[in-house]
Amino acid sequence: MIDRPTAPWWTSAVVYQVYPRSFADSTGDGIGDLVGITSRLDHLQRLGVDVVWLSPIYLSPQADNGYDISDYQAVDPVFGTLEDFDRLLAQVHERGMRLVMDLVVNHTSDEHPWFVESRSGKDNPKRDWYWWRPAREPFTAGEPGAEPTNWESFFSGPTWTLDETTGEYYLHLFDRKQPDLNWENPEVRAAVHEMMRWWLDRGVDGFRMDVINFISKHPELRDGPTTGTGGLGNGFAQFATGPRVHEFLQEMRREVFAGRTGNFLTVGEMPGVTWEDARLFTDPARGEVDMVFQFEHVSLDHGPGGKFDPKPLDLRDLKASLGRWQTALGETGWNSLYWNNHDQPRVVSRFGDGSRESATALATVLHLHRGTPYVYQGEELGMTNAPFAGVDDLRDVESLNHFHRAVEAGQDPEAVLTALRAMGRDNARTPVQWTADHEAGFTDGTPWIAVNPNHTWLNAAAQYDDPHSVFHHYRRLIELRHTRPVVAVGDFTMLLADHPHVYAFERRLDDVRLLVVANLHGTEQTVDLAPEWAGATAVLSNTAGHDVDASRAILQPWAALVLELTGGQS
Repeated sequence: MIDRPTAPWWTSAVVYQVYPRSFADSTGDGIGDLVGITSRLDHLQRLGVDVVWLSPIYLSPQADNGYDISDYQAVDPVFGTLEDFDRLLAQVHERGMRLVMDLVVNHTSDEHPWFVESRSGKDNPKRDWYWWRPAREPFTAGEPGAEPTNWESFFSGPTWTLDETTGEYYLHLFDRKQPDLNWENPEVRAAVHEMMRWWLDRGVDGFRMDVINFISKHPELRDGPTTGTGGLGNGFAQFATGPRVHEFLQEMRREVFAGRTGNFLTVGEMPGVTWEDARLFTDPARGEVDMVFQFEHVSLDHGPGGKFDPKPLDLRDLKASLGRWQTALGETGWNSLYWNNHDQPRVVSRFGDGSRESATALATVLHLHRGTPYVYQGEELGMTNAPFAGVDDLRDVESLNHFHRAVEAGQDPEAVLTALRAMGRDNARTPVQWTADHEAGFTDGTPWIAVNPNHTWLNAAAQYDDPHSVFHHYRRLIELRHTRPVVAVGDFTMLLADHPHVYAFERRLDDVRLLVVANLHGTEQTVDLAPEWAGATAVLSNTAGHDVDASRAILQPWAALVLELTGGQS
């Protein structure tokens, strides 16, 4: 168990994710860039975050907005230059913050020189750097059903694309322009390690590792159970948390970080990871990663048809999920805490009602769990999902592929759009709303994706001087983590597990106790409290809509309250 004297720095830290394309544009081309990020660092310093995580800025054809990389050691001109990056890094460090890069090494772009060589011929030295397979017998290459396995891509369609040059198929779990690297090849691993060392030598402070539990596939590449989508199947069990993933991550830690001085951070994004897996990945004694991103809690509102078949969230399911992870990683390992990122719709629209109160209530619940919180750009303002009028307003490859395939399969276009408006990734990618001015102060030009019309009243400038704003509530939550060890490393106990609308828990460290009670519903709620809390000190509240007496708390809609007991206080 992590205790106060030996707790790593990141137990009391808060990470802020920047999606560069949508953060701030300095050139007027409608796309965010590194100079734009640098110009807004005062916002992050004012907020109080400790780490800036940059989504990919590498050279890329932008088939998946930068998660398809063609050169790991070059900055894409759309974002600026390597010199711009160096200035950004220096400014981040000057403000006492750290910078973490996005590491995307399950796959590259099909325009990466490694893949260009690999596809040039079966006898090329880099052929085995990627997953190549002949057509499935007795089919001929190019025939329907000839793909080596029946797996369905995360972005719709088969995971295999025929390469006409050699007549074989290459594997891509995502877009066809994102071929998967073959980590079974030690040359691949060595090349990745060399690249990581290059960035650390440049001064970066760690890596967020994209779908890193996919790097070890079962070499047999067996078919998965048919899902009913065009005869395609689910191959997840064949490529998620595969047989050598722990070995690969331990090797990475040794080869890249061993012998270096510095306070680095490594976080692995791991779809489908279980808490049992996570305890292994994050056990400090094993030397793999500091924490993982898991997806259990953000899958609870997925219906039978997946994320684009959403269902209402049952708060009891959310408490059971997050509570299970709190307990499981309480003795060994560490949690990451997040509602939003570049792949998730805005939580204030998803689990809240779009209001300031729901934004701050959800933030209070998340940030006072045990783990390292992640704030996604605009979340600290209460930014909401966007009112996309039609498919032409969408930009995300996943959403566009889903729309076209669903409509081709006979689904009602408007019903498909309704689901995309609720759950599509473009919701997270509309520009940050800095001001009420033209294009929300994001750009002087035409943004690559439309600004949310509510920027005229929901923006950073309007919140800086408002002590009741979402921004200032986030500031106070971050300050609590920095100043109260009970928030960083205290024990966690879930309360009212069966209550359908109230989320409550206690944190305890030595003689300090915190009680967090939040009404995550649009109606008033009354809950019973233990008598000792009647004499507690109110540390934080997001609204005046609460009342506490000797036996109960009356919470107005979306009210959140944090109480503290210390020493002999009762």
